[in-house]
Amino acid sequence: MDVLNNLYNGFYIALSLKNIYLCFIGCLWGTVVGVLPGIGPLAGITLLIPATFGVDATGAIIMLAGIYYGAMYGGSTTSILMNIPGESASIVTCIDGYQMTRKGRGGAALFIAAWGSWIGGTLSVIGLMLLAPVLANFAMKFGPPEMFAFFLTAFLLLGSLGSSSFFKTMPMVFMGMLIGTIGIDPLTGALRFTHGIKDLYDGLGVLPVAMGAFGIGEILSSTEESLVRTIHKVRLRELLPTRQELRASWGPIFRGSGLGFLIGLLPGAAHVLSSFVSYMVEKRVAKRPEEFGTGRIEGVAGPETANNAAAGAAMIPFLGMGIPTGPAPAVMMIALLIHGIQPGPLFISQQPHIFWGLVASMYLGNVILIILNLPLVGLFVNILRVPFRILFPIILLICFVGTYSVNLSTFDLLILLFFGVLGYVFRKIEYDMAPFILAMILGPSIEVAFRQSLMGSGGSFFVFVERPIALTLIVLSCGLFIYNTLKALRIRTTPDETGI
Repeated sequence: MDVLNNLYNGFYIALSLKNIYLCFIGCLWGTVVGVLPGIGPLAGITLLIPATFGVDATGAIIMLAGIYYGAMYGGSTTSILMNIPGESASIVTCIDGYQMTRKGRGGAALFIAAWGSWIGGTLSVIGLMLLAPVLANFAMKFGPPEMFAFFLTAFLLLGSLGSSSFFKTMPMVFMGMLIGTIGIDPLTGALRFTHGIKDLYDGLGVLPVAMGAFGIGEILSSTEESLVRTIHKVRLRELLPTRQELRASWGPIFRGSGLGFLIGLLPGAAHVLSSFVSYMVEKRVAKRPEEFGTGRIEGVAGPETANNAAAGAAMIPFLGMGIPTGPAPAVMMIALLIHGIQPGPLFISQQPHIFWGLVASMYLGNVILIILNLPLVGLFVNILRVPFRILFPIILLICFVGTYSVNLSTFDLLILLFFGVLGYVFRKIEYDMAPFILAMILGPSIEVAFRQSLMGSGGSFFVFVERPIALTLIVLSCGLFIYNTLKALRIRTTPDETGI
């Protein structure tokens, strides 16, 4: 009954004219960045953070969350109609979605993708509503040793589930933790790694670092791509699937919802992983798996449902534990921190209006996205006709104005440029910047938890093995480290052995 009362209050907040407008803007911009290849949800959220400075924290998180799950919807459009994934989670959709378009069934594929996304997104919001408060209440029983062990496990999971290899991901994690220590020591007040530069006393701003790495880095990478875009038009009457296509979609949609929700709880690129896993599961359970890749509706329904379910599930550890499991929730965390809100175990009890307003807005956002992504699909596809030479300076200007408007600091602009170039370089050598940003955000928390544990035990490391939860998580962390090290070594040596 408390859940229903809280949800009622959440809808009262979400259905205010201001929050409906912000939710609509977020969903609209999310759909646009999902459609445009090379931008994606991460850069889309980062670019719009400055627009949240004039609204309260509730409105800010509602708009940014709309961008996050809106991009999952929009990414399917270009995958199905043009064989170009709008964002990474839609890569799998290209396989069968574009083949359906070539057969004249692109409209049906778009309808099933949107319908599955709505079901997966709605079910994941129900899970968020029920599980996040439970997780937060459980986490409130954690002391510093348990929190340190939990963060340690999260970092190793992040390293094992990143888009790069374990040996490439973990250095980025360590580098992010090191960058996070710049500034004033949170326990002693001493200055660390500032070298007498006053702009570093508060540490490196996460916003200019993220906007540089993901915004400018994406722009520089996209300038190298030359895409020949053949756009297939879809009429509104072509959106209706046949009865056979509807029957074939129900199983993949509900299996994708379950898989996406479970995978979304894990650190890493969960929405990407969930779409790949869903596709493989559907191919495994199909009676004629050899037909996948020729235009099977199951190859669209499962992955598109899974990546939207994963997007909703990723909000559970982010809001309930204060641990963003992916780069997009990490950027949303930056926005909340700018507004003076700290996600974590106390967030739901101390800021119930923000949490339940967000939950209610996600129900509303899923309805808005259905309306946007079916009748207006032709409009969004036409956005692709805008030359990138026009989009490039607009996005660059947004990055500069947004970064400067936070602290009115030219030093932040230098940080923006530096990490923009660094992000581009790391992309070229296939190192993922997302673990770096996550570690930069969470690094100070794991450091404080570790030092508080030792201070409370008088410097004894036995405090981590005397508590059952902390011991279990540390053992799990050691197992993850050994497993992923051996796996990475095996992958590295396999080409030499085979002669490839």
